[in-house]
Amino acid sequence: MYYFLFTLIVLAIMLAIAYIVSYFGKVHAREKNLEKVKNKWAKPISSRRNFDLIKIYLDADDNKEKLSAVTADDLDLKSVFNYIDRTNSKPGKQLLYKKLHFPETSIDSLLQLDAKVEAINADASNRQLIELELSKLNHSNAYQIPNLFLKDHIPLFAPVMAVYIKIVSYLIFAAIISLIVIPNPASLIVLAVLFGYNIIFHFASKKKIAGYSNSLPQLLIMHKVAVWLVKNAKTNDTEDIKKSLIHLAGLKRLLSIVNFESELVVDAGSPRYAIFQLFKILFLLEPHIYTNSIKHIGKYRGDIERVYNFVGEIDLAIAIQSVREGLPFYNKPEFIDHNAKMEITDLYHPLVDRCVTNSLYTRADKGALITGSNMAGKTTFIKGIAVNTLLAQTLFTSCAKAYKAPFLKIKTSIKITDSIEEQQSFFQAQASAILNIVDSSSSEEDVKSLVIIDEIFRGTNTIERIAAAKSVLSYITANDNFVFVSTHDLELAELLDEDFAIYSFEDSKSGKTLVFDYKLKEGLLKSKNGIAILASMGYPESVIEDAHIVSERMMLKYME
Repeated sequence: MYYFLFTLIVLAIMLAIAYIVSYFGKVHAREKNLEKVKNKWAKPISSRRNFDLIKIYLDADDNKEKLSAVTADDLDLKSVFNYIDRTNSKPGKQLLYKKLHFPETSIDSLLQLDAKVEAINADASNRQLIELELSKLNHSNAYQIPNLFLKDHIPLFAPVMAVYIKIVSYLIFAAIISLIVIPNPASLIVLAVLFGYNIIFHFASKKKIAGYSNSLPQLLIMHKVAVWLVKNAKTNDTEDIKKSLIHLAGLKRLLSIVNFESELVVDAGSPRYAIFQLFKILFLLEPHIYTNSIKHIGKYRGDIERVYNFVGEIDLAIAIQSVREGLPFYNKPEFIDHNAKMEITDLYHPLVDRCVTNSLYTRADKGALITGSNMAGKTTFIKGIAVNTLLAQTLFTSCAKAYKAPFLKIKTSIKITDSIEEQQSFFQAQASAILNIVDSSSSEEDVKSLVIIDEIFRGTNTIERIAAAKSVLSYITANDNFVFVSTHDLELAELLDEDFAIYSFEDSKSGKTLVFDYKLKEGLLKSKNGIAILASMGYPESVIEDAHIVSERMMLKYME
C-alpha cells in the first residue's frame, strides 16, 4: 500500500516537474520569437523561398487581368517579392505574391487596403503579438491549404480499399486483444501482416493524398489563428468571418485526430510528434482521415477560402507597413482619371542600393524616348517606372516623393532572348512580344497601358529597325498609352521628334575611367561610350584607334 502511494507521489512530482519545465520552455520560446519579430521589422528577410509552393494560389486564377509571365520576368518580380516579403505566414506569402500579379484598377479596393494597413499597425505592441500568432502558420505544409478550396476532391481509393481503411484499426485492436488474452502465433502473424501491409500502403498512397493530408492540420491551426485575430486584430470586416469560423468549428469536431496533430505539429521535433507519426503509419490514419472527411471539406470550401483570405490579408497589411518604414521614403499614390498625365517626383528603384532618384512628367499623347550611354542607367530607370506603377496599384505604395497617374495596364518587352526550342531569332521573339503590346493597347481599351520597351527591334539591320520602331511607337502613342523606350538609335529620336519627348543618360571621363551620374536629362545623348568602355577594359590601342577611324567614317557617310 505504502509502495503504491509512494509510486503515485513520485509520478505526480515527475508530471509536475515536466509541466513546469514545459511551461517555462514555452514562455522562453515565446519571448525569443517575439524578439525575432521586433528585430526583423522594416528589413528585407533573407531566406530561401519555394516559388513552386508560393504560386499555388496564383496559378489557380486564370483571370486575363493577371500580369503576363513575360512582364513578371521583365520586372524581376521574384526579386521584388523577395525584397517586400515581410510576411509571417505561408498564406500571407501566397496572397502577397498573387496580389503583385493583379494591379488594381479601382481606387476603392486600394483605399480599403490602406485603411486596414493603418488600423492593424496603429499599435506596435499589439501588431507584434499578431505577427507572433501568424507565425504559427509558417510550416511549409501551410502552403497546401489552398488545395482544400481550389478544387473538387474526388475519392482516390477503390470501394474495397475504402472499406479496408475504415475497418483496419478494429482488426488491429482485435489481433492485439487476442494476443493478450490467449498468446498465440496466429494473432502475432495477423498483426505483423496488417502492420506490414499498412506501412506499404501508407507510403504508396502518401503522394496521392499528400496535399490534402498535410493541409488538414494546418487548416485547424488556421482556424485557431483566425479566432484569435477576430478578437485581437481590431479589424471591422469580421461578421462573415465569424460565420465561417462557426461552420469550420463543426468540421473541427469531425477531425478530432487531425486536431490532435495540429497541437503537436507546432513542436514537430518532439518525441511525441515522432511517436504519433509512427502511429499514423501503422493504423493508416492519413487515408482514414481522407476517406472520412472528403465530403465535409467540399461542403466548407467557401468558408475555408474566406478564412484563408482573412488571415492572409492581415499578414499582408503588416508586411506593407514594414516595407514602407524600411524605404528611404515613400508616397501613397494619387490616381487621376482626367488630363491623362504621369508625374513622378524623385522616383527610385527599390532593389537598387542608394539608387539615384529622377523625376519625370509626361502625357499619354507624347511618349518618352530614353537615349544613353552603356551602363548609364536607361534600363534601370524604365524598369523603375514599371515597378513603381505596379507597387502603386497593388500595395498603394510608390518609391517616390510623389506619384500621380491614371490606372494603367503594364506591358513590357525587356528581357528578350533567342528561342532555340521555338526556332525564333532575337528579332522574331521581340517582334512577337511587341505585337502582344500593340494588340492590347488599342484605342478601344478602357484602361490604357504603360508600355516599357528596352532597345526596340535590336537584332535586325539598322534601316529596317528604325523604320519599324518609328511606326510601331507612333501607333501605340496615338492610342493614348504611356510609352517609355530606351534606345541607342539616335536617328530614331529625330524621326519621333513630334510624338516623343527625348531624354538621355550620359557619362563623363575621369582619366581612363567612365563616371556616371545616373541623372535623367532632357535632350538627345551628346556622347557615346562604347569604344571608351573597350579602352577602359584594356583593349589594344591599335584596336581602339581603328574603331575610332571606322566610327568617324560611318558618321560622315550617314550625314551625307
